[in-house]
Amino acid sequence: MPLQTTTIKIDTELKENALRLFSDLGMDMETAVTVFLRQAVREQAIPFRVGNPIPNRETLEAMREVELMKKEPQSYRSYTDVDMMVEELLA
Repeated sequence: MPLQTTTIKIDTELKENALRLFSDLGMDMETAVTVFLRQAVREQAIPFRVGNPIPNRETLEAMREVELMKKEPQSYRSYTDVDMMVEELLA
C-alpha cells in the first residue's frame, strides 16, 4: 500500500514526552500513530475511553459531604492541630 505524508501540529512538550514514551516502548512516532489509527479503524471507535470519568458511589457521597461542609461549616468539627485530629480519629 502506498504511504502518504500527514502533517499535524502538536504541543512541543507533549511531543517530546510522547517520543520518550514511544522510544521506551521500542517504537517511533510514526509507528505509534499507525498503531493508534489501525486500532481505531479495527474498533470503529477511539480505542480508549474519552470523556469525564463517572465517580463511584463512595466518591459521589464524599463530594456531597464536602458541599454540605461548605454550606454549613459550623456543623462540622475543625482542627488547628493535626495531632489532636489523629488522636480524636483513633479514639
